[in-house]
Amino acid sequence: MSRKMVTIDGNQACTHVAYATSEIITIYPITPSSPMAAEADTKAASMQKNIYGSIPIVNQMQSEAGVAGALHGSLTTGALCTTFTASQGLLLMIPNMYKIAGELTPTVFHVTARAIACQGLSIFGDHGDIYAARQTGWGMLCSQNVQEAMDMSLIATQASLHSRIPFVHFFDGFRTSHEIQKIEEISYDQMSE
Repeated sequence: MSRKMVTIDGNQACTHVAYATSEIITIYPITPSSPMAAEADTKAASMQKNIYGSIPIVNQMQSEAGVAGALHGSLTTGALCTTFTASQGLLLMIPNMYKIAGELTPTVFHVTARAIACQGLSIFGDHGDIYAARQTGWGMLCSQNVQEAMDMSLIATQASLHSRIPFVHFFDGFRTSHEIQKIEEISYDQMSE
């Protein structure tokens, strides 16, 4: 079965799947993952449904730490939740990541990996943020291009739901997140199978 071809960037590819497979999306904009949060918010505002036939709740929090706490609380109710973050945002979520993994709660954090800023802001690609989260007990999947950003988003979601292990799905900030490619789109019908 052939899939529809679309020209999109890595952020859009990831958001397509994350929105379709989530009930609650907790966000706080941080570059270069901000377009994912904005797109999820736009889809919810335009009443676009997910694969379960409902409109995901998109909540913007006051900080990345607030995102992790709210997401953890939502997960404990049994909701299917996700978030999008990068660098310092991921570092602030690490304490909650230990709890989420220890409780065997399925979820996926979609991360646009970039350098951790020290004295000033840095927009360069780097996996330091990902390395800092390795010990949390989360599974990790990396996408190397836009097609993989879409595919691995779905794979991470399914792997998490089947194994009850939370996953970090990450790809290079700016290099993959903003790269535009023509890819095969996974339809909502295919995702719901």
